Amino acid sequence: MLEGILNFITNYLPGILIGLLILTFLVVAHEFGHFILARRNGVKVNEFGIGFPPRAIAWQKGKDGKWHKLPKSKWPKPNETTKSLIFSLNWLPIGGFCAMDGESDADTRKGTFGAASFKNKTKILFGGVMMNWIVAFIIFTILAFIGMPQFMDGQFNLEGETRSAAIITSIIQDSPAEKVGLATNDIVTKINNEEVHSAEDITTINNKYPGEKVRYEIIRNGETIILEPTLNGEGADYKVGLTALTNIEPEIIRSTWSAPIVGAVTTIQLTGETFKGLGTMIGNLFYGAFSQLNFDGSVREEGRKAVGTIGDQVTGPVGIIGIIFPMFANSGFAYTALLAAVISVSLACMNVLPIPALDGGRWLLIFIYKLRKKKLTKETEEKIVSRAFIVLIILMLVITALDITKFF
Repeated sequence: MLEGILNFITNYLPGILIGLLILTFLVVAHEFGHFILARRNGVKVNEFGIGFPPRAIAWQKGKDGKWHKLPKSKWPKPNETTKSLIFSLNWLPIGGFCAMDGESDADTRKGTFGAASFKNKTKILFGGVMMNWIVAFIIFTILAFIGMPQFMDGQFNLEGETRSAAIITSIIQDSPAEKVGLATNDIVTKINNEEVHSAEDITTINNKYPGEKVRYEIIRNGETIILEPTLNGEGADYKVGLTALTNIEPEIIRSTWSAPIVGAVTTIQLTGETFKGLGTMIGNLFYGAFSQLNFDGSVREEGRKAVGTIGDQVTGPVGIIGIIFPMFANSGFAYTALLAAVISVSLACMNVLPIPALDGGRWLLIFIYKLRKKKLTKETEEKIVSRAFIVLIILMLVITALDITKFF
């Protein structure tokens, strides 16, 4: 029992905490996109919150332009119009929110979301999506500069900037490698400024400098480190005392001036792959459902298998925080950052979908009523959005149940 608790604290808890922080950051970044575009387009924001209520602490901007801590007795109720912007920290660290004034399309009061033009509503609704794409672009640009693992087929890189490397898998005790601090999973990229692409390169270069101090350039957890072991001399069983194998990890892409280009194209590529994956899942869902109406037993069985693959492809918050983040966190900074960028793109793509409870669905609903030249009443909008939200909650509960099964 104690061993299991210690294993959880050592191997899972740090990744879970990192996952919570990153997911909160990505959702807050999304909401900040709404916030910026709302303010720029004349829509009043009542409250911007990090985390979800109940509130822990709140500040309000006064007439003097300064922020003042707001006493609990003066905290506004949810969705209440405030005199000026409130910034709050809330107890549930699972995201954030941007509460605009008059979020119903039917609200025509000055400064409300409903009173904004269709063009401005479009900017505001998709501001969160754009922010998630921007965050992914920034992360991919940083990764391109320090060394980005290849995680997609045909991943973009510029000619001459792709490099394979040798990954250390074991070190001999009391060897020059151990004494100088080389460790397993270090990626050796250069020795004495000579490029290393394979285990053979390490052996060849070391043999040139018996008994001499050499300069090892390695990547550890996304950071470049320089170590200088003194090699064993001629006739020794080994020169440095490590075993290195090529392609234990994905090929590393390192860029210099082209890092922003690689970051931008990688974001676009991943967006395309994400939409492709969503299309495949939706196709499997419909095929599985309609195949059950077929009289052929083999077709029905294929349909059930198609639906079964969806559970393996979809992961919810519990799976992301409890399983995926601990695994990636143990692999170092570069892989944790990579996961954050992938999730950021996924959030952007999900919110574009025409589901009424999401940004893309709300925009589509407003657009349809605008085309029909009919007024979208508050009651109609709330009815459509709330029903879609209930469906999403049910779907999330199902995914969470599957995640818990995977976790245990």
